Amino acid sequence: GRTIIDAYFAQYPGIRQEMERLKEEARTHGFVRTPFGRKLWIPDIATRDPVRRAGAERAAINAPFQGGAAEIIKRAMVRLPRALRDAGLKARMLLQVHDELVFEVPEAEVEATSAIVRQIMESVATLRVPLSVDIGQGHSWAEAH
Repeated sequence: GRTIIDAYFAQYPGIRQEMERLKEEARTHGFVRTPFGRKLWIPDIATRDPVRRAGAERAAINAPFQGGAAEIIKRAMVRLPRALRDAGLKARMLLQVHDELVFEVPEAEVEATSAIVRQIMESVATLRVPLSVDIGQGHSWAEAH
C-alpha cells in the first residue's frame, strides 16, 4: 500500500503541498475556507491528543473539498427552479441525494429539462477544472442509474 501512495504523491506533488498548506492554515487560524470563502472551523487542530489532532488534520484537508461540493450543489438548487419555471417547464426538483438532484419530469420535457439542468449545474462555479454533469432518466431513482 505504501508503494502505491508514494507513487501517487510522486506523480502529483502538488496534492501533498496542498494538504500541508491546509493543515497549516487550520493550525494558524483555527479554520480553513471553502473555494467560496466560507470558514470551516477545525476546533481540535491544536489539541495535545494525537488521535484527535490527526482527525482534525484530516478534517482540515477534506473540509474545503466537501464544503465546496456542498456549496456548488446548493447554488444549483437555488437557480434551477426559476430556470425551469422561466422555460415554461413543469419539471420539479424533488430532492438532493449527496451530489445528485432528483427531478420529476413529464416525458415530453426530458430533453429540454436535461439541457437546462446541465447548463445550470455546469455553470454555477468557475473552477480550474470544468464541472461535469451526468444525467440519467428512468421511472425510478434506481432505474436512472
